[in-house]
Amino acid sequence: MNRIGIILNGVTGRMGANQHLARSLAAIRAEGGVLLSNGTRLYPELLLVGRNESKLRELCARYGVDRFSTSLASSLAEEDFPVYFDAQVTSRRAESVRAALLAGKHIYCEKPLAGTVEECMSLVRLARERNLKNGIVQDKLFLPGLRKLKRLIDSGFFGRIFSVRGEFGYWVFEGDWQPAQRPSWNYRAEDGGGIVLDMYAHWQYVLEGLFGPVKSLLCHAATHIPRRVDEQGRSYACTADDASYGMFEIEGGITVQLNASWAFRVYRDDLFVIQVDGAHGTAVAGLRDCKVQHRSFTPKPVWNPDLPSTIDYRAAWQDVPANQEFDNAFKVQWEMFLRHIAEDAPFPHTLLEGAKGVQLAELALRSWQERRWVDVPALKDA
Repeated sequence: MNRIGIILNGVTGRMGANQHLARSLAAIRAEGGVLLSNGTRLYPELLLVGRNESKLRELCARYGVDRFSTSLASSLAEEDFPVYFDAQVTSRRAESVRAALLAGKHIYCEKPLAGTVEECMSLVRLARERNLKNGIVQDKLFLPGLRKLKRLIDSGFFGRIFSVRGEFGYWVFEGDWQPAQRPSWNYRAEDGGGIVLDMYAHWQYVLEGLFGPVKSLLCHAATHIPRRVDEQGRSYACTADDASYGMFEIEGGITVQLNASWAFRVYRDDLFVIQVDGAHGTAVAGLRDCKVQHRSFTPKPVWNPDLPSTIDYRAAWQDVPANQEFDNAFKVQWEMFLRHIAEDAPFPHTLLEGAKGVQLAELALRSWQERRWVDVPALKDA
């Protein structure tokens, strides 16, 4: 068995602890490592890094990890740990990733990669100059619902796709009479918060991965909840946007509408639902499920608001079968990245792709501020 050392920075947070440590790397370790093409396994050795020593000790005990540190600098000096992963808050990520690149580490990190495209591209160039492998988390592409949707696209089910509509979000409690489900920094622009910066990094790779590059966009955002209560029970002003309403033009002519909100009460089948309309059929995908309606069994409604509808619209949809077992989306991408490190297997989700997500967020904020459509230029590693 081969072993590979991975420095995990920021795993005391919700995303780092749950998705990356517990459901990805701990699960991979429990399986004996990642299976490589030559039949051997690659076993991740972990070094947990964070600011809270007690939380690090607890995580090490829970998941059978031997080492932790509260010093990033000393961790980056460890030669037996050639891979650095970052799941910190956005405002700390770029500086830490840069330090890891300068220390000669291969990079895998959460998004957004940095707060600006300029910062992102400086990291892209540094990784290229140091000849270091790198990747960004693009987990939504590996969700069962979107993988079923991609299968439909690849099969030609839709014919010509012309329209996409998506809704993401849920009600995040304000923190006064019920605890908030998200950390308070999400709602402070000065700390890297904001749903545009958060979600447009997702929208970019979802749209390009499924439908094609974004040609232009129109965004309106808002701060619907002006004050919240933080983890210490203190009231604070929300300086970041908590809802966004966007339109996108995809190369080839597809029109996309995507909304995201942390001030939205859910009345749909999932927290994220995307509908794709084509000349031959329509699909509605959530996080795990996907339903379709082909043109051959599409009902024929007639507008008449004076009479109750005789059509059961939901009955005319069919479930897309799984036809395979779908593993955790984060774990699947971790396995891909580790194979990329170990045997140079393909891994298209590079830091440059992460920079594209930040670019889309920057342009969306400009669109909102200037109240207009904005073109999206190609972003190249130059």
